[in-house]
Amino acid sequence: MASPVVGLIDSGVDAAIAASLAASRAFRPGAGGEVAAEEPETDRLGHGTALAAILARGVPGIRLLSAQVFSDTLSCSARQVAAALDWLVSREARLVNMSFGLRQDRDVLRLACARAQAAGVILVAASPARGAPVFPASYPGVIRATGDARCAVDEISLLATAQADFGAHVRVDGGSVAGASVGCARLSAFAAAFLARHPQASVEELRAWLGERATYHGPERRSR
Repeated sequence: MASPVVGLIDSGVDAAIAASLAASRAFRPGAGGEVAAEEPETDRLGHGTALAAILARGVPGIRLLSAQVFSDTLSCSARQVAAALDWLVSREARLVNMSFGLRQDRDVLRLACARAQAAGVILVAASPARGAPVFPASYPGVIRATGDARCAVDEISLLATAQADFGAHVRVDGGSVAGASVGCARLSAFAAAFLARHPQASVEELRAWLGERATYHGPERRSR
């Protein structure tokens, strides 16, 4: 059973789990609005490293591709994410985890997501449990994931709300990273494990399996 190639767009990955890394690049703003692909720096935020650890623990033998778009803050441009996504597609990622959300819908990002999906890449992106929609989670076909406080580490929820499709455990053991970004990575780990067993599965088959596996159904807090 071959482990799938999983892309992680985030703040980089430290040496602690470098054994799981197949390749890594950094995508930084360049002159004239272009994006430069460069050697990655140390993960100064620890965010990407924490999420990569979740993926590595969830899928033994996983082949991770790290695309670094965050440096000192969890902020980047749609162009950076689009360039990172195109690189991951070129490296034959089967699934890409994007544990963040940009507030603005940008053509460059929407088109990059469409290209990835046309190439057979499954996209999983974080979405807040409440509030305005974010991108890329709100693009068609993207699996929208968030944190769900009801879920234990080995559980997921089928939310099917206007905000998110699925939820998962919200915390990292012994770390400060928490919330929708962690829930997104945990859901990606479940998805990657399924793809390891069913490498030709479609996103629709994956969604169906995640729904069947869900411990909880419906939102964490129902409106009255």
